[in-house]
Parts: sequence; C-alpha cells; structure tokens
Amino acid sequence: MTSSTVNYSFRVDREIKRQCETMFNELGMNMTTAINIFLRQSLRVGGLPFDVRVDLPNKETIAAMLEAERLAKDPTVKRYSDVDKALTALKE
Repeated sequence: MTSSTVNYSFRVDREIKRQCETMFNELGMNMTTAINIFLRQSLRVGGLPFDVRVDLPNKETIAAMLEAERLAKDPTVKRYSDVDKALTALKE
C-alpha cells in the first residue's frame, strides 16, 4: 500500500518556527496540520489565502505624520496634560 503523502522540507527562521509551533499547539494542531490547512486554503481560493502587499501610507497620511513630528518639536505649540482641557480648548 502506497502513501498518498510526500515529505517536503523547507527552511524557516528558528524563532518563527518555535513561536508558530507554540501557537498551533494552543490551537490543537501541529505544524504539519497548519501547513496542510494553508495549502488547502490556497487551492480553495486560487492563490495565497491572504493579501500580500506593501502597506505604504498615502500622501495625506505622510503629510499628517510630518505635521505631527513638526508640532511635537515646536516649543511654541500649546500643550495639554489633560484630555478634558484639550477638548475644552478645541470647543473655544
């Protein structure tokens, strides 16, 4: 009787492997089961079962981040140590 499974080896960072084994064990499965789930889900959806993209902030977000950095460094900007005081000042 021949087995319908094959062995496949790959390299993975030691710490990533350890963390994943711990997580999968908490879910009641081993690494082999988790990898088989990933492969079956990939076949089911016809590709990777999650989005793969570079999440870069858009121009508006970059501008807001730069503005926040500028304000954080500006000693003339009014500062608040209490959220309620800041909200009151916004209403004025």
